[in-house]
Amino acid sequence: DPRVRVNLPAVRVVWQSDPTGSQIININRLLKPGNGQAELINKDLAVLKSDKNSEPAFLLDFGREIYGGLQITTGLMKVKKPTKVRIRFGESVSEAMSEVDGSGGATNDHAMRDFIIDLPWLGGLEVGNTGFRFVRIDLLTPDTELLLKEINAIFIFRDVPYLGSFHSSDERLNQIWQTGAYTVHLNMQQYLWDGIKRDKLVWVGDMHPEVMAINSVFGYNEVVPKSLDLARDATPLPQWMNGISSYSMWWILIQRDWYYHQGDLKYLQSQSEYLTGLLQQLISKIKDGKEALDGNRFLDWPSSENKEAVHAGLQAMMIMALQAGSELCSILKETKLALACDGAVSLLKKNVPAMANSKQAAALLALAGILPAERANQLISENGARGFSTFYGYYMLQAKALAGDFDGAIDNIKEYWGGMLDLGATTFWEDFDLSWKENAGRIDEMVPDVKIDVHATYGAYCYKNLRHSLAHGWAAGPTSWLTTHVLGVKVLAPGCKTVKIEPHLGDLKFVNGSFPTPFGLIKISHLKMADGKIKTSVVAPKQVKIVR
Repeated sequence: DPRVRVNLPAVRVVWQSDPTGSQIININRLLKPGNGQAELINKDLAVLKSDKNSEPAFLLDFGREIYGGLQITTGLMKVKKPTKVRIRFGESVSEAMSEVDGSGGATNDHAMRDFIIDLPWLGGLEVGNTGFRFVRIDLLTPDTELLLKEINAIFIFRDVPYLGSFHSSDERLNQIWQTGAYTVHLNMQQYLWDGIKRDKLVWVGDMHPEVMAINSVFGYNEVVPKSLDLARDATPLPQWMNGISSYSMWWILIQRDWYYHQGDLKYLQSQSEYLTGLLQQLISKIKDGKEALDGNRFLDWPSSENKEAVHAGLQAMMIMALQAGSELCSILKETKLALACDGAVSLLKKNVPAMANSKQAAALLALAGILPAERANQLISENGARGFSTFYGYYMLQAKALAGDFDGAIDNIKEYWGGMLDLGATTFWEDFDLSWKENAGRIDEMVPDVKIDVHATYGAYCYKNLRHSLAHGWAAGPTSWLTTHVLGVKVLAPGCKTVKIEPHLGDLKFVNGSFPTPFGLIKISHLKMADGKIKTSVVAPKQVKIVR
């Protein structure tokens, strides 16, 4: 297991059941750093006292979303018996204060976040395996005095450096870039997960925005090929990855983009048998020049009930996947299959579905080259970032870039992803709609009765209410988008051997940052001069050809 663990103290006590000091004493002791070691002297301990009628409880905030568990260290108590407590983890204050299977929809799916355990006398206990920021603890044993020396969060993560960077004159953009990078970092566990609370699974479509962020921030990391191989080995043909035809196509697109950034020919060659079989299977799913894919026909959740949009998106994805397949087959010297892919693409391009009033469909049709990007951008730009989704928002931004609307895309990023930050997010969410901000309470506070509880109120499909993941890797699209289009780094040849630097600063006064390649970092700075021209400085490894 390549991961490390770090113990973190809480940063504040959000709530306590008894503020009078009679049942909860010295609670701020739990905000001090500790060593996780029980001691024979009861010095400076937090004390909880229960009786027959009341169970003292408190809620801690660890400052930011993390993945891991909890370490509790107890003191030298009078009674040498285990003490029963209830522990509730939450990505929001509301979730940590909720009931499992209650009206708010909280669950123990995929990870236990609400359970009862016994704490030892003068000892320690470690528990938990989920994504969280907040923890509520209730003392359940009646007529008991519980002494607490420490409560630490156990933060589990891959200790890898942030090689890529992005810093501009707009602090909101900087925070969005960093939050996207951190969201993906949290999901780089044993495998590349979709979410650290739920589902903690390798969903291949979700991986594409995550992998693009990894390429921009961390460079090569074994979690990517390890996860791609897991999906491949778990999905013998003719099955679709995760049961979803588009997710098998995303696997092809990830293979192409991973190869272009990392240049690992040996790894690509190890995919040849499965890749060629999958491409042949996709070609067989074309009827009368239209996609006729079976399995679960899915783009993202917000578009899932619009069947016309799903068809348009799948038609576009077939073109994109087969184009990528043709590129990879040429590299692998599978010339005959490369030509077959090209022929299938030509056939598919003769049939251009309608956008079906879907920003998702419009984005993919533009990226597939069968709808003018300017037309797609007209629909995508309607009502600003309303109608964006956390997953396909990345492809909407890409389509806007293709149309040359970089300023509009930057505005969308600040409005939509920044909207989550405005509500207290430290990671990006599984789903978000701008309408949620209206009269909304923050996720890091007790929600007043006059405000709407965003986490408990909103959500649909598999993420209803508190089942909604608030640290979901597919939402990290702006991180790679800002690196690609604002910092201006475009990989033109496998292994980053040729990289184009083409910044689009919009209203920004400056942008600087770095980009990881297999040969080392490219360091870039852009400064807007008084006449509006951009002064650019680039320092790159000698193996990387820079094009401007």
